[in-house]
Amino acid sequence: MPIESKSAIATGNGNFKIDYIVLAEPLEDEVLVKMRAAGLCHTDYDSLSWGKPIVMGHEGAGIVHKVGSKVRDLQKGDQVVLNWATPCLKCFQCQNGNQHLCENNSPVVAGGNGYTPGHAHLNGSLWQNKPIERSFNLGTLSEYALVKESAVVKVTGRPIPFASASILSCGVMTGYGSVVNAAKVKSKSSVVVIGCGGVGLNVIQGAKIAGATKIIAIDIKKEKLSWATQFGATHTILAKKEDKELLKAADKVKLLCDGRGADYAFECTAIPALGAAPLAMVRNAGTAVQVSGIEEEITIDMRLFEWDKIYINPLYGKCNPQVDFPKLFELYKKGALQLDEMITQKYSLDNLQQAFDDMLEGKNAKGVVTFE
Repeated sequence: MPIESKSAIATGNGNFKIDYIVLAEPLEDEVLVKMRAAGLCHTDYDSLSWGKPIVMGHEGAGIVHKVGSKVRDLQKGDQVVLNWATPCLKCFQCQNGNQHLCENNSPVVAGGNGYTPGHAHLNGSLWQNKPIERSFNLGTLSEYALVKESAVVKVTGRPIPFASASILSCGVMTGYGSVVNAAKVKSKSSVVVIGCGGVGLNVIQGAKIAGATKIIAIDIKKEKLSWATQFGATHTILAKKEDKELLKAADKVKLLCDGRGADYAFECTAIPALGAAPLAMVRNAGTAVQVSGIEEEITIDMRLFEWDKIYINPLYGKCNPQVDFPKLFELYKKGALQLDEMITQKYSLDNLQQAFDDMLEGKNAKGVVTFE
């Protein structure tokens, strides 16, 4: 039987509306999830201007409601986290261990945030009697989400609060994975984190988990530096807006790191002018990581690469969902990964505009929409 689902619909022209969509039964390799919480990030706000109607949201957690006939490892009532990096396991990148770069299913690599084979059947989600795509093949800002089985990771053992589980599938994974999977931060190393919003705080957590002994947080807001300390920063630098390329802040980093710069630096602001900033923070042969996904042309002084510095731009923390998510579940349950503390505010779906306003003003470490 079809199900009506109250949802946030981006209209494609910069606006959204709360309306109902109609969902079909899951096909053989699909799962219908009753959403309980959906995390918010700037990508959700960006989806308002993708030029087409779309069910919003790409972070979320819920309960399995129905499964397709060939789904074997999930059953009704299972707690799950949704993941947008749905690998096909057959393409060149999947075969080479880069499931997050799947050439067939990824809404980023293969589809430009559009419809790919990683999306549940298109006629399964109807709005105003027409098929509607789901953001990042998920559409978590909805009472129900129809997704591929490959988009679902089961929470095993002790359950995790839904709001906390919901933020794992983008911001937490991106921050943690950029440290552990991409940069491979070593124990006893020094780390700089530029920007202490949701992703930056999870870079800090990842650095702490990796055993870094000096974690330097940089931001222009004192409140965010206070958050950074709570999540593991050992030092903080309050930057000034006039220091547009953070070169003065880089001088302070060098003073804290024996005059030579840090071993690793992570940019987590999405500000194009700061794309090269981590290069100024690291020592010779250090590693600079551009985490936030800047997709604009910028000018870089090549002297910042001197000498032997490495600059990388990982996607989604090189996530392998069926491997990495269980690790995150266990880190949370052991108390090594703070999730509850990261959620500054919860909202109803009807208060989505307020949630966006708070996010854009930098009021939240992480805002979450909950479905009761």
